[in-house]
Amino acid sequence: MLLKADVLSKSLDNNTKSNEKILYLSPKGKRFDQKLAKDLSREKIINIICGHFEGVDERILETRNIEEISLGDFILSGGESASFVLIDSILRLLPNVLGNNISKEDESFENGLLEYPQYTKPQIWEEKSVPEVLLSGDHAKIKDWRLSKSKDITRRRRPDLWKKFLEKVKK
Repeated sequence: MLLKADVLSKSLDNNTKSNEKILYLSPKGKRFDQKLAKDLSREKIINIICGHFEGVDERILETRNIEEISLGDFILSGGESASFVLIDSILRLLPNVLGNNISKEDESFENGLLEYPQYTKPQIWEEKSVPEVLLSGDHAKIKDWRLSKSKDITRRRRPDLWKKFLEKVKK
């Protein structure tokens, strides 16, 4: 199945304005990440084209200002489920969508690192304790611990992000 150029162009021409962002979810697109989510969260209107199976006629991509976006190196049957992921990651960045806008600041990818471990009550569960530093009340030590853990997790689990982080720190 392939979306026909004439059908899709008619829909776009009748339903979008020239200044509106049009995205096409495709494995050939640039990789979607947190920075792009932030950029897109500043757009007033976003239109998303969801191809199915083989996608869309290439001529529509060549004749309209359509940005191709990929969620990663994998294939889906259609762009519908990918669009939900894209929309969710963008919407949560809008003001007042989250209960506390400050909570976005310490999340994974905000400083180039993965987020530090999180803990809840009870303090001891199945003989495992919450790290003492988190119970200390010393905000400076807690901040240092969190940064240290974020660095360690990123280095071990995502060497690609760790390399980018180190390059950014050197600048």
